[in-house]
Amino acid sequence: MTTTSPADLLVTTPTHCPYCGLQCAMAVTRDDGAPVPARSATVGGRRFPTNRGGLCQKGWTSAELLRTPDRLTTPLMRCGGELRPVGWDEALDRVVAGVQSAQARSGRDAVAIFGGGGLTNEKAYMLGKFARVAVKTANIDYNGRFCMSSAAAAGIRSFGLDRGLPFPVSDLTSATAILLLGANVAETMPPLVGHLDTAIAAGGLIVADPRRTATAERALSGGGVHLQLGPGTDLALALGLMHIAVVEGWVDREYVDARTSGFDDAWLAAAQWWPQRTERVTGVPVGQLRRAVELLWKARQSDAGSYILSARGTEQHASGTDTVSAVIGLALTLGLPGRVGSGYGCITGQGNGQGGREHGQKADQLPGYRKIADPVARAHVAAVWGIEADELPGPGRSAYELLDALGQPGGPEVLLVHGANLAVSAPRAGHVVDRLRALDLLVVSDFVLSETAALADVVLPVLQWAEEEGTTTSLEGRVLRRRRAVDAPEGPRSELRVWSEIAQRLGQPGERFPTEPAVVFEELRRASAGGIADYSGISYGRLDTGEALHWPCPSVDHPGTPRLFLDEFATPDGRAQYVCVEHRGPVETVDAQYPLVATTGRVLAHYQSGAQTRRVPELVAAAGDMFVEVHPDTARRVDLSDGDVAAVASRRGRMEATVRCVDSMRLDTIFLPFHFAGDARANLLTNPALDPTSRMPEFKVCAVRLEPVGES
Repeated sequence: MTTTSPADLLVTTPTHCPYCGLQCAMAVTRDDGAPVPARSATVGGRRFPTNRGGLCQKGWTSAELLRTPDRLTTPLMRCGGELRPVGWDEALDRVVAGVQSAQARSGRDAVAIFGGGGLTNEKAYMLGKFARVAVKTANIDYNGRFCMSSAAAAGIRSFGLDRGLPFPVSDLTSATAILLLGANVAETMPPLVGHLDTAIAAGGLIVADPRRTATAERALSGGGVHLQLGPGTDLALALGLMHIAVVEGWVDREYVDARTSGFDDAWLAAAQWWPQRTERVTGVPVGQLRRAVELLWKARQSDAGSYILSARGTEQHASGTDTVSAVIGLALTLGLPGRVGSGYGCITGQGNGQGGREHGQKADQLPGYRKIADPVARAHVAAVWGIEADELPGPGRSAYELLDALGQPGGPEVLLVHGANLAVSAPRAGHVVDRLRALDLLVVSDFVLSETAALADVVLPVLQWAEEEGTTTSLEGRVLRRRRAVDAPEGPRSELRVWSEIAQRLGQPGERFPTEPAVVFEELRRASAGGIADYSGISYGRLDTGEALHWPCPSVDHPGTPRLFLDEFATPDGRAQYVCVEHRGPVETVDAQYPLVATTGRVLAHYQSGAQTRRVPELVAAAGDMFVEVHPDTARRVDLSDGDVAAVASRRGRMEATVRCVDSMRLDTIFLPFHFAGDARANLLTNPALDPTSRMPEFKVCAVRLEPVGES
């Protein structure tokens, strides 16, 4: 008689974390002897260039999501004001009836679709196709508009393409000087901090942030620099740093002359930002400004490695694109981009934030990072999809503009949401919830009843990260395999299957909307071929053998492109373009009624809207309740002290939070994490003023007042 030991029933699958853009490698182990393998799944770190075996607290606890007790396993439909379980056919029939009714009444764009930067490449690609071919609407955008859009727009106009990091993360490891602008990686991407150790030890880590964050503390612990600028003054800071570089002679003239265009015009703008003026506007002392540039220059001159990295703190402004352009201008002046050992990059936040913005779920985009208004792009993609180019709709509304139009005259009457929790994450969240409630039909696909799903008329239960196959693209442009590691419970379906079934009900042939990720990826390869983000040489087979493949990868014998721009930039003349920009400051200013500036961000234990992490007890305990960080003197002026519950009000809304007095906070600034729901939503306050180029809302600055609960 043969016996099976418990160890024989353990199956380990290599995959990647479901959270941030670092996409740390992990192994998921399931117990096939348990009734439901997902309930006994565990995760462990796996050696990989980005995380080198480590995981953050979110990664280590990610298996808890697979057994969350409120997992959705059956469709829900609103009946008599309440969501009730129904069968899949009934739910999908309701969705299709709503789509057809709205379009018959008000035209194709009466239906809108909202996607997410956490969707796999296959799903991001198919969602764009589903919107334009099956639903035939122009109205599709995604939550990456709230994350990476300003950096993407600035990268495209200076370099000719957008890839978060145009070099591998591991290149940072040897650098002795790194400037982080608006990035708190010690809390948002802890495994990345290990790549900063050389810079920290050399006293060369420079952090520009209104708060003395955990990342700023790391910099200061090694003798580095914290540039504690006022919220919304990032553009002035970048221009001031460029001014110092030019005046001090810290300019790589040979590089600027040979590899860039537009320096003279950009200098005319930066010349106005002498150090004393920059200090007056930003609040950063002249000595710190000069030291920051000197550290970057000396590291560049010694070939020890010098990098400038931006993130959401710099980008989530109504002037975010211009701000990143100014940061790129500083990097070009120092001679950093497009060379081994130095560079400029943008830290991508969401799990598939890079791939999610490449394959067509943006309002103006087709797969391969093509523009939907480009006739050549339309012809190529239409041929892959088996339709005529003139059948494709044109560009649609950007994310906030789309949400603001919901239920309004001429706006969408039906919205399908995939991978986003808009009731918490959108700016001016109270208004967005009102717009969601004004819809004739709201359909949300999720694996839990998020705050947005709770508002829906139809909720469709879908698979989780470890229950399906697919690929993601990390912040360094490396395409990764996310493998099915556990069995899903009975009931939930892949979004690919959901879209295929809806498409067929709308009259599409079934073969046009395949449900197997591998088949979808093969189509994605063809659709991206020849585009900026060319995946045509990447295959599951190559990835499964362990090849490290960064896009562009235009053929099956191409090794991929881990480092971009080494020979030339992706611009028409091969040169990086300076962009002349002017500091405008925040759209909203303080006054007697709203005398403080609120800025938002993340904390270590939570991720995005918190819909996932607020369901993990260990993370909930670590993060605590919603809080507002404020300087003790600022709190005392309004009769508040540490531990009190305060009301925070802006011109758009009001929320409540527990006061945390922090001596290092600026007197004029408060900080709010944006992961919490209900009356604790930071985005009840935030300003939806949009960047004119990227259409990014101004999340990072709004005027507020702080007061004890009960006052008005």
